[in-house]
Amino acid sequence: MNKYNRLKNFRHDTYEMLVKSKDATFELMDSIMTRENARSLAQFSLSPFFQRQWCSTYEAAEDSRPNGKKLMKRYTQEIDTLEYTLLGIDHTQWECKDSPTMKDRGYQYSHSSLNSSVVGQGYSTIAWLPPLKEKGSWALPLRHERITSFETPLSKARWQLKQVCRELPENRRKLVVLDCEYGNGKFIQQTADIEISKLIRVRSNLCLYSKPDPYSGRGRPKKHGAKWKLNQCDDFPQSNKVLEMEDSSLGLIRISKWTELHFYNAPTQQLTLFKIERLKEKKTGSLHRPLWLIWVGEEFLSLEYIWSQYRRRFGLEHWYRFAKQRLHWTLPNFRTPDRCQRWSNLIVNITWQLWLSKDLVQEHHLPWQKPQQNLTPGRVALSMTSLLIEIGSPTLSPKSRGKSHGWNLKGEKETKLKFIPPLKNSNPKVKKGEKPNFEGIVNSIYFLRKLIFVSLLIVLQFFLSLNYSEIGVRLQVAGSRL
Repeated sequence: MNKYNRLKNFRHDTYEMLVKSKDATFELMDSIMTRENARSLAQFSLSPFFQRQWCSTYEAAEDSRPNGKKLMKRYTQEIDTLEYTLLGIDHTQWECKDSPTMKDRGYQYSHSSLNSSVVGQGYSTIAWLPPLKEKGSWALPLRHERITSFETPLSKARWQLKQVCRELPENRRKLVVLDCEYGNGKFIQQTADIEISKLIRVRSNLCLYSKPDPYSGRGRPKKHGAKWKLNQCDDFPQSNKVLEMEDSSLGLIRISKWTELHFYNAPTQQLTLFKIERLKEKKTGSLHRPLWLIWVGEEFLSLEYIWSQYRRRFGLEHWYRFAKQRLHWTLPNFRTPDRCQRWSNLIVNITWQLWLSKDLVQEHHLPWQKPQQNLTPGRVALSMTSLLIEIGSPTLSPKSRGKSHGWNLKGEKETKLKFIPPLKNSNPKVKKGEKPNFEGIVNSIYFLRKLIFVSLLIVLQFFLSLNYSEIGVRLQVAGSRL
């Protein structure tokens, strides 16, 4: 069997799923893999793998129709058969400050910006985290989709998790690792019907509740027991299990375990609490802050593997940086959110092609770089040129079609696109020390007055439609009976 068959079959299936302008789109994907620096979308046409004119790069981004659901099914076929499947979920932002005519933009959180927010779109990602022998930054997205203005990161993550679990084998165990934004009772309650275990980091100021005491026979049965404040962990009872182990990067760590806990708004969902402490002191002599994790669902990992499996979640953070800096995910400024989504689907497919090429490429590194045994995504992309030349491309050679007549063939007048302001949160939470949003309060009062006025009109119309002579007869009959 040829060692390139797996990669060739994947590339051929991808080529068939692009539907329209698939030749230009596929060559554009090869150009993205092999070109490290680009300032605009047209510069990808300078790659030797792109045989068409520079205008075909924009045509490919506009006309291609990669189906995210079909591509996800194809990705799941490449997941290795293991004891369990490890998934990760996170979300990031795509800044679109130079796209003032794009619909459905909003204010997205960004820790690197001056005001901690940027104008753009949010994207939620669910990825397969492959097992690695040593340190690595591989994360292979299965779905990478835009969070619309009527969705939240939690609702989008729940929907993506449900879609992916349908495609995975039912008899295989599944585990998803998430950051502290998903560590709340609302998300746990929403994903209770999905057969998957969850390992989530929680904030250090969180409150959990223990199992209630047995029913005393009087009143309503209690839902909650003692209150556990994580920032007051000295008052906790003795842990069910404690393990001290040596970590390759953190040194000596201690893992403590408590069982039969729950959130206040999810009393039926039992969880297990883990406290991970780094016993080595800082240079100043103080201790490191502990890390708190919760496990929800079927427990099938021993205590010594809890921290190592959660640490694989950071592969998603590395993929976001790799997609933005090396794969040029946020480089184009599109007019519509649909084009952004199609472009994002292409970036995900490129990541899978790099993963399948990891063991096939001959490493090429710059003179000031050290050789690697376990290649990172960036090092694989740097070494893809020789492999693409060897395996070839399924695309057809371009044909000359002459010059276009232009868009104004029918004598239509050009209309300037309207500026669309970014959307704001309709019900923002007021922090302590801040003034409330009086504009929102005034709008709510105006809506309430309008509702009362319409209700009065309906009641008045009802009374006007009554037959008053019939009402008088009924009142006389009632009076005679009295």
